[in-house]
Amino acid sequence: MRGLQVKELAHHSKIELSYDVPEPTAKEGEILIDVYSGGLNFFDILQTQGKYQIKPPLPFVLGTEFAGKVAQNSPIPPGCPFKPGDRVFGAGQGAYADKMVVKLDSVLPLPDELTFEQGAGLYITWPTSYEGLVGRAQMKPDEWVLITAAAGGVGIAAVQLAKALGGKVIAAAGSQEKLEIARRYGGADYVVDYSKPDWQKDVLKITNGVGVDIVFDPVGLVQSSFKCLAWRGRVVVVGFAAGSIEKLPSNLILLKNISVVGLHWGAYRIHEKKQIAVVWKALLDLFSSGKAKPVIYSEIYPLEKLSQGLAALEHRKTYGKVVVTIRKDDMATAKL
Repeated sequence: MRGLQVKELAHHSKIELSYDVPEPTAKEGEILIDVYSGGLNFFDILQTQGKYQIKPPLPFVLGTEFAGKVAQNSPIPPGCPFKPGDRVFGAGQGAYADKMVVKLDSVLPLPDELTFEQGAGLYITWPTSYEGLVGRAQMKPDEWVLITAAAGGVGIAAVQLAKALGGKVIAAAGSQEKLEIARRYGGADYVVDYSKPDWQKDVLKITNGVGVDIVFDPVGLVQSSFKCLAWRGRVVVVGFAAGSIEKLPSNLILLKNISVVGLHWGAYRIHEKKQIAVVWKALLDLFSSGKAKPVIYSEIYPLEKLSQGLAALEHRKTYGKVVVTIRKDDMATAKL
């Protein structure tokens, strides 16, 4: 079968698509998936070079997020809610291939309203955004929410979710193009360019001098956002896309009576497994109702051009979720 198999650690641009990858065999508690689409992540770029914390033994097939169908020749473990042919999405190692094996607890049913391309980018970004806003920030309707990196995968999901949950949303990004994406596809009420000096003044003006109740930050702009955070405001630390980890002045946290909380969604499987089902029920209900809709980058790459998609992601030329098409869905029932 086809697959982007990493035989030696190297930059993704030096790894060619293989056409003789052995079909994987499902073990106990796993099912075999016919992969239709894969979701690209920045950590893919690190993993091919051995710079990511998850280091599969060589050789391995790259890719984590997927959408597809349960393969006709897949074993069906006891208690499995799926049957061959069911549309599913989830995560596991080896998504950039014709087939992959996935642990049963890492697979969910793909709503009929969504395409495989849309489903390929759900598993990591959307629960991160939802739990950050609802579980960690305890967001309430009519609160002001500032979302940084608002055109990225996690950010654009957070913009949509904050709107769906009744928030007043300010989307922040570093270019007019990305701000337009956040407004057009996310539904942001206001946009702010944080590449400008004193951008926080724009936020304060929008909020009539009060500041925002919540800052959702995947970038690393926590300290600078303190300047436009309201009394009793909450900051959710989601990531450090800017590249550096901030050292925060605790006196400002004290003086403004604010809370800074972290979110590591991947650790919920270890520490708070019951919450995973709660989050996914809420998200699937939002997708089914049409209140939330995954945003896909305008160029969908075929498997043969996967490296081009990773390069676009690497150089921050993308928005929403970048996906690769593994096989066509002739029976698609939804539209992008």
